[in-house]
Amino acid sequence: MLNRHVGGSGYDCRMTSTRSRRPIAVDLFAGAGGLSLGFEQAGYDVAAAVEYDPIHAAVHEYNYPYATTFCRDVSTITGDEIRAKSGIGEQEIHVVAGGPPCQGISMIGKRAIDDPRNVLLREFARLVIEMQPRYFVMENVAGLTVGAHRQLLDEVVEMMNEAGYNMVLPYRVLQAADFGSPQSRRRLILLGSRADVPLPSYPEATYTPRTIKGVVPHGTKLPLGPSVADALSDIPDADLFDELITSDVAKIEYGKPSAYAAALRGIVREIDDFSRPRVFEPDLITSSARTIHTDVSISRFAVTEPGSTETISRFLRLHPEGLCNTLRAGTASDRGAHTAPRPIHPVYPRVITVREAARLHGYPDWFRFHVTKWNGFREIGNSVPARLARAVASSLLKADGIKPKPGPETELGDPRLLHLTATGAEKHFGIAERVIPQRDRKVS
Repeated sequence: MLNRHVGGSGYDCRMTSTRSRRPIAVDLFAGAGGLSLGFEQAGYDVAAAVEYDPIHAAVHEYNYPYATTFCRDVSTITGDEIRAKSGIGEQEIHVVAGGPPCQGISMIGKRAIDDPRNVLLREFARLVIEMQPRYFVMENVAGLTVGAHRQLLDEVVEMMNEAGYNMVLPYRVLQAADFGSPQSRRRLILLGSRADVPLPSYPEATYTPRTIKGVVPHGTKLPLGPSVADALSDIPDADLFDELITSDVAKIEYGKPSAYAAALRGIVREIDDFSRPRVFEPDLITSSARTIHTDVSISRFAVTEPGSTETISRFLRLHPEGLCNTLRAGTASDRGAHTAPRPIHPVYPRVITVREAARLHGYPDWFRFHVTKWNGFREIGNSVPARLARAVASSLLKADGIKPKPGPETELGDPRLLHLTATGAEKHFGIAERVIPQRDRKVS
């Protein structure tokens, strides 16, 4: 029996006195915690997070044990409840952030935000208005700026303006590789501030990104961003460890890290990283369950040139000096539970592991995911790369004249949270009825 029960009728408020020393963030649609990570690295404490999927909520709770994780549909929770049950109380919330899913556009002449398929956008705006943070950050797919989908954005802007928030317009589509991620990933970012606080600016690129094929652009004064090899070269081949057939954890000896990998391993601390250092075992590799391929697949992968697509599977083989393509989440259990294409490792004839995907996304090695590959890849594919989130979060603190302070060393949560089935996670959060449909395919 796990000793925490958060997000249902009970909660466990911890370390509120510590949280009060750093600006407070609330993460809506939190998933496993990609936005939470970037905001923590910028100098925030994540006071509360709301996530609908119990398995992902349990993973968030493991990685952010000092926060309060609510496993709830956002439409069923109020700003007052978040404040009360997380211990925020009357403290000012510096930022509410989140990426509300949106799936539909209403017919011409109707408000798109009133379409039932877009209800979560409206709920995000409602919770921002109820909690009255100094700032809000809405992130979403870049496609939301195209065609009729722009109506949704325009209506969010209208709602927030009417509630006394100013938006930084035009909204921006930011590329994660421009901020030091070895992955090409574009996300829409909308920044807003309460009328009585300074308006922030969108962060400007700090790196020159490589291409997928490893071509280095010329004519820029920005430093060259990290490569796939920078992210992966110090990790030994997972296929050398038999225990990773039945487990996602093994004791290994790492190779020499790049500067990028050294930061993710906790060997060095980047100058703009103000996160809470986690206590973890540095000689263990986690979230690294192996994928068993057929001999035919292995032979096809082996002859695929780095930076090109394998002809049968259509998987990209990563180029060691290039960027990773955008890592996708695949479909949810109510939409077939299909696994997204996983890139082929640049050196080994296999697809990458969850940990290798996490490296390409900017997650530090202490950060763990659900033990199944399907859930682990979904948690990464649905999240914002940490360095992009960090850059956005830092821009808010800079606008408000807040000098970030490093967070205190923090223990991780109960590892059993990472092994919960859907039923076990629902029980942990006190959920009586299933909220996520049962997966009807074999879990990998």
